[in-house]
Amino acid sequence: MAGSTHTVTNQAPPLVQYDVFGADRALVEAVERHLAADVLEEGRSELSGLGRTVGSAQVQEWGVQANENPPRLRTHDRYGHRIDKVDFHPAWHRLLGKGVSAGLTAAWGRPGGHVRRAAAFLMWTQAEAGNCCPLSMTHAAVPALRADPALAAQWEPRLTSTVYDRALRPPDQKPGALFGMGMTEKQGGSDVRANTTAARPLAEDGTYELTGHKWFCSAPMSDGLLVLAQAPGGLTCFLVPRVLEDGTRNVFLIQRLKDKLGNRSNASAEVEFDGTWARRVGDEGAGVRTIIGMVAATRLDCVLGSAGLMRQAVAQAVHHCAHREAFGRTLLDQPLMRNVLADLAVESEAATTLALRLAAAYDDGGEQERALLRIAVPAAKYWVTKRCAPVAVEAAECLGGNGYVEESGMPRLVRESPLNSIWEGAGNVQALDVLRALRREPAALDAYLREVGRARGADHRLDAAIKNLLTELSDLEGVEGRARRLVERLALVLQGSLLVRYAPPEVADAFCAGRLGGDAGASFGTLPHTLDLASVVERARPVS
Repeated sequence: MAGSTHTVTNQAPPLVQYDVFGADRALVEAVERHLAADVLEEGRSELSGLGRTVGSAQVQEWGVQANENPPRLRTHDRYGHRIDKVDFHPAWHRLLGKGVSAGLTAAWGRPGGHVRRAAAFLMWTQAEAGNCCPLSMTHAAVPALRADPALAAQWEPRLTSTVYDRALRPPDQKPGALFGMGMTEKQGGSDVRANTTAARPLAEDGTYELTGHKWFCSAPMSDGLLVLAQAPGGLTCFLVPRVLEDGTRNVFLIQRLKDKLGNRSNASAEVEFDGTWARRVGDEGAGVRTIIGMVAATRLDCVLGSAGLMRQAVAQAVHHCAHREAFGRTLLDQPLMRNVLADLAVESEAATTLALRLAAAYDDGGEQERALLRIAVPAAKYWVTKRCAPVAVEAAECLGGNGYVEESGMPRLVRESPLNSIWEGAGNVQALDVLRALRREPAALDAYLREVGRARGADHRLDAAIKNLLTELSDLEGVEGRARRLVERLALVLQGSLLVRYAPPEVADAFCAGRLGGDAGASFGTLPHTLDLASVVERARPVS
């Protein structure tokens, strides 16, 4: 109509009502690669169903609502009694219930369970990342609890349940339960051996009384938490239930909820213990050794979470550019934008491929695979999580000003993107963990070299990178000051070896050129223009 000012044209439609699994070719291929034939059909079916759930308008709206209505702390009831309760928006409970029912805490002992759960976790992060925190810790608590067979027998069936029961009741009255974690204290941070929370034995049955604090307690609304405290025999792991067997509330004083950059839907708290009942997990003095299984599993989830955030950022960017026109062509068809999108897509696929390979190592469980995880998990956690933020920011820029507006969803991805790099041990902690493995566990390096060696001879840039890495590894004296560089190279070479073996040639070529061959600039969109970038972008396009 002549003179109309409100005709909407040249805007991309919402990326909604699609199968997030089927639209992610790298993820589908990784699942098909790592799942055994006897569970592959079932796995594909359940993941496709979850993919349609993640891509639905309803679940996407729940993610928006959960972040627009963050949790609220209620320390006391109207009469002055302490209740230390965290209230959540209904959308949070709907999301968490869906995540539990989808098996995101039920990987242990299930055929192909870790690969299936990893793919589901990567997708579910794209629905809403905050609720993935309690899902991750509940899943990861299982290996720590197995240090005490009696505790594992009591709690593991509830932690691996597909029933979400939000009520705080004694554990034997619940069909399903969630776990949180409290390790760090204000004076120590990552140096957990500086913890001052004291544990006083109550009896010979492994029960203690805790007095102290935790500076970061993740998911304080959970049914139980694993915490570290100083027992007479040294730093020890403890299980703190929120509700005791007689139905009374355990002493668990929530001081405040953290006001975080991202992850707004999820509650992170400062808590105090004051005569809090706890049950020892593992031996006195073996706290770090006991809880390290939980830490390793949550670190892999940090990799998966970052891979999921990257995938969603890339999917949104490619989708927008496929529909938006400028200067007579879609953005997707313009060489410079194509280069940016291809570069982002390569980063995303490399993260997904590595994350699913590590999940497959968990399923295998063999000695060599366990040794590989000892280096590969902290190296992947270091590198993949650090790549998430620049990917999210560049993807938002692909949408122009639209990407800076909350309604696009991109700002939430940007705010979420640094989290996995910081949580569960920041970059330096991961780098030093890799160094410890290199120095103390020769089998770990041997397993890593065997893995990357399977791709030798397939790409000259990868071969050169492996050779240079071996030179760096031959001299570990004074290595701490260059540990980040070394761990970055370990991660990149591992990603390159996997892509050369499994990805389409155009993806592997772009990765090796830009990440291993040095034939790219410092920002995204600087890949050699002679590469088949159109095929790389089309592969990343979210069309199922």
